[in-house]
Amino acid sequence: MTAAPLVSVLLPVYNAGPYLAAALGSILRQDYSRLEVIAIDDGSTDNSLEILERYRQADSRISIISRENRGLVTTLNEGLAVARGELVARMDADDIAYPWRLSRQVALFERRPELGFCGAGVDMLIRGRIATGKPDPVFQFGRLPILAMFFTIFMHPTVVYSRKVIDDDDLHYDQAYRHAEDFDLFRRLAGRYPAAMMPENLVVYRVHQASVTTRHVKEMRRTHLRIVAENLEREGLAEASRDLRDLGDAVNLDTVTRAANFIVALEEEICSLPAETRPSFEAGALNLFYFLYQLVADEKQPPLTHELLTRTAKWNVIRRREQYALWPGARAPWLSLASLSASRQADAVTYFFKSAPAATVLAPYQVS
Repeated sequence: MTAAPLVSVLLPVYNAGPYLAAALGSILRQDYSRLEVIAIDDGSTDNSLEILERYRQADSRISIISRENRGLVTTLNEGLAVARGELVARMDADDIAYPWRLSRQVALFERRPELGFCGAGVDMLIRGRIATGKPDPVFQFGRLPILAMFFTIFMHPTVVYSRKVIDDDDLHYDQAYRHAEDFDLFRRLAGRYPAAMMPENLVVYRVHQASVTTRHVKEMRRTHLRIVAENLEREGLAEASRDLRDLGDAVNLDTVTRAANFIVALEEEICSLPAETRPSFEAGALNLFYFLYQLVADEKQPPLTHELLTRTAKWNVIRRREQYALWPGARAPWLSLASLSASRQADAVTYFFKSAPAATVLAPYQVS
């Protein structure tokens, strides 16, 4: 009888004291027990190392590496180098895995041994309440290798890699793409190895101000646009990619105008592609537009958002509530800002009543 594959859970830790116990507890309580937890304390200055030591004393499956701060990319590569498992699962120190996460991902690799890596959906934990994540419809229409050119196809803490399929030289994070290192890795792997998106939510993703995504959002966006530009240039779908990249450096009328023109030109190029791949590229380009839309909207300058929507002719792809708020944006920015603020408040109320209290959903999976 073949032994169950060993799963190495790679857990980078940096000042995660308030959340680390819940994350560790959710892994140790998995209904799949043949695992090792590689916890790398990246120079934490809080009580993270103390928490790790306490859990290691209680469970021998945990190993700890502790040293000075070297950054997430170095930490991830260090963990990959010491992982012993046939499968390597990513986990963040502020998220929570449902108890069946690993067993279901292992089962997928057993059914499909050719897979190089997979990801899954997430539920969102925001201000103590859980919002159930919905499958992104883009995965119904697109091929993963093509979609991976436009956006990070998987939420990083849901990913599992197969060391039996992926060459060691390919499974590494690149320091040149810091804060978008997962996007870079997934685009490289998806072009060479089969990948799969599992149609279920296996991780609770915690949203808070101290998260890496929140703290480094500007640099992440710059790097994200750089990666997309590189991909489109390689595919021969773009020449003046500077028009796309510059928006990540500064959001103003000039950069928004040039980025909007870039989207229009890209869509024209995609129209000439073969019918079998065109829908995937169209889905990827639409996702790129949404990325730009969010980037510009976050500047809270309605005239710029109005310019982007008008030049790209994309008013019809945003929510009607946002359309009503932004239509006066060019002439009455103050009115758009007030309308958008009211819209966000309405969304918050809707979210509050539709989401479940975290204590109710996660109580069986957390430990102190």
